[in-house]
Amino acid sequence: MTERGLSFHWFLPTYGDSRGLVAGGHGSFMSGDRPATLRYLNQLTAAAEDNGFTGVLTPTGAWCEDAWLTTAMLVQTSETLKFLVALRPGLVSPTLAAQMSATFQRHSAGRLLLNVVTGGEQSEQEAYGDFLDKTQRYARTGEFLHIVRSLWESTEPFSFTGEHLRVRDAILSARPNPIPPVFFGGSSGPAGPIAARYADTYLTWGEPLDAVAKKLDWIRGLAAIEGRTVDFGLRIHVISRDTAAQAWAEADRLLTGIAPGEIERVQASLARSDSEGQRRMAQLHNGRTDSLEIAPNLWAGVGLVRGGAGTALVGSHAEVADRLLEYAALGIDHFILSGYPHLEEAYWFGEGVLPILERQGMWSHPARPVAVPAVAPFTAAASS
Repeated sequence: MTERGLSFHWFLPTYGDSRGLVAGGHGSFMSGDRPATLRYLNQLTAAAEDNGFTGVLTPTGAWCEDAWLTTAMLVQTSETLKFLVALRPGLVSPTLAAQMSATFQRHSAGRLLLNVVTGGEQSEQEAYGDFLDKTQRYARTGEFLHIVRSLWESTEPFSFTGEHLRVRDAILSARPNPIPPVFFGGSSGPAGPIAARYADTYLTWGEPLDAVAKKLDWIRGLAAIEGRTVDFGLRIHVISRDTAAQAWAEADRLLTGIAPGEIERVQASLARSDSEGQRRMAQLHNGRTDSLEIAPNLWAGVGLVRGGAGTALVGSHAEVADRLLEYAALGIDHFILSGYPHLEEAYWFGEGVLPILERQGMWSHPARPVAVPAVAPFTAAASS
C-alpha cells in the first residue's frame, strides 16, 4: 500500500461501451453500441482523473483498438492520470518495447504503467503470426522481461541469447525515469515464477476471498525464493448504488438484457480457451443464471457473456467499500475496476465508494491539491 493508501484504476473499453453487458472478448470479437471514439475515450479519461483514479487499463487484442496508439493520444489531453498499457511480448521486439516505454515515460512525465499479457487465445495469437504454445509463450515472456528490464537499467550494451529471444549489443539512448511498474497476471503454473521474478504487481481476477488468498500466498512464496516482494492487484467490475436494492436491480437489468442464445454462444467459444484463469471464471457460474451471487456481494453474471474478468461487486456504496477492504486485508493494493457503461459507473463509484474509503483513511485523491491555510484578505495599506 502506498503512503496515500489503496490505488484505484479504471478501464478503457477501446472496443466500445454500452448500457448493457458487452459480449465477447478473450479471443472473441466484441463491440459496444456506444463507439469507442477518441472523443468518448477522452470523456472517460477525464472522468477517471476527476474522480481520483490513479490510472486506466487499456486492453490489447484483435477485438479492440491498439493500446499504445490510443493512450499516446489520450495522454495529451489528461494531466495526472496514468496509463496501464497492455502489451503482448510475442508481438514486438523487446528492445523496441523498452524504447517505446522510455519514450512514453518521457513524453508523459512518468505516467506509464505496463500490463504484460503473455498471450490471448491460440487462434488469436496465430492470427498475429505467433505459433508458440502456452508453455512456450510463458518462457518467452520471461526472456522478454529479462531483456526489457536489463535495458531499462543498463548503461552498457546488453546481449542475451535465450530459447526464444536474442539480442546483441542492445542499448537505449535514454533510459526511462522512473522505470515503468510492471503489472502481470496468470493463474497457470508457468505464470507464477515469471511474476515472482519480474512483476511489480501481480494481478488476479475477482474470485471469492479464500481463492484469492491462496493465489496471493502462492506468489508470495515464489517471490520469497527470488528474494523479492510483489504487490497485488484485483481486476473486477463494480455496480455500486445508494442502496443495495438499487444495485441488485441494476445487475438484474444487465442480466435480462442479454440476448437469447448469447450465453450459450459465448460460453461455447470460451470453453475452447486454454486459459486457466478463464476456466476458473467459468466454474463460478457454470453457464447458469440461477445462482450468480457466489459470495457476499460478489456476482458472476458478467462472465456469462464476457471473457476475461467476469465478476462484479454489487451493493450499496458502503457494502462495496467493505468488500474492497476485505480484499485489501489479504494484501490487495491495486483495484482495476469497470462497469456498464464505464462513463456513468466511474461517477457512481467515484462519488459513492471512494469518499467512504477516504473517511476511513484508506484512500486519498492522487491529484487533489493539498489544502493551504487561509490567509487574510488583501487590504490596501493606509497612506502615510
